[in-house]
Amino acid sequence: MSPPVAKTSSGPQRMEGDQKRNYVRTLFDAIADRYDLMNLIMTGGLLRYWHRVFRRQTGLKAGQRALDVCCGTADLALVMASQVGPTGSVVGIDFSPAMLAVGRRKVERSRWSQVVRLLEGDALQLPFADNTFDCAAIGFALRNVVDIDRVLAEMARVVRPGGRVVSLELSQPRSRLVSGPFWWYFTRVVPLLGKWAQWLLPGNQLAPYAWLPESLKGFPNQEQLAARFRAAGLEKVNFICLHGGVIALHVGTKPGTRS
Repeated sequence: MSPPVAKTSSGPQRMEGDQKRNYVRTLFDAIADRYDLMNLIMTGGLLRYWHRVFRRQTGLKAGQRALDVCCGTADLALVMASQVGPTGSVVGIDFSPAMLAVGRRKVERSRWSQVVRLLEGDALQLPFADNTFDCAAIGFALRNVVDIDRVLAEMARVVRPGGRVVSLELSQPRSRLVSGPFWWYFTRVVPLLGKWAQWLLPGNQLAPYAWLPESLKGFPNQEQLAARFRAAGLEKVNFICLHGGVIALHVGTKPGTRS
């Protein structure tokens, strides 16, 4: 689960290709040690509930194989490990060495150290053969990638026929009753948390987490992201809105039958 990106005068929404990729990696490496704590604080502890909803949508069973794309500190990898069990396997891939280091420590402390393997790599070019995994998941990272469509296509490629591609991501509220408080939190509270995070990272001028209100601008809404799933060749595409659409969980199935 990769961390967010700061807003600057030449912020990532205006960057492309290697420029954005290098910028985001720098942010990830800077905030890695405090990423999990900040997530719990900024979500008010709801992150664990979102993980439970995610778990119900992977379709994973004991002995199967799963992939966590942009795995960050391995939260989703560990959730899926609890589903596939000791006879299964989970691979996490991320391009931030510091995030992976935190994730590896978490994995080693867990009961799933023999099940989960974390690798450094690029979500745009997944180093796996076609039809390798029963589920490929990505959590809170699609807003940070250079090319959403390419990442979804890669995830669909490496999933077996009948397997699922799952995305857990921030989204835009669908209800006016939720939209007001949501944007108040993002525009008033989040900047304060961003300043606190910056204080925790002396010498870091990238102001992690101050980007959040900006990161949703231009990001596909629930229906648009579902259309991108279909464009990647997935079928039975569905999404679940949590808390009025603040969080969206998208699921698509690769055509065909599991062998």
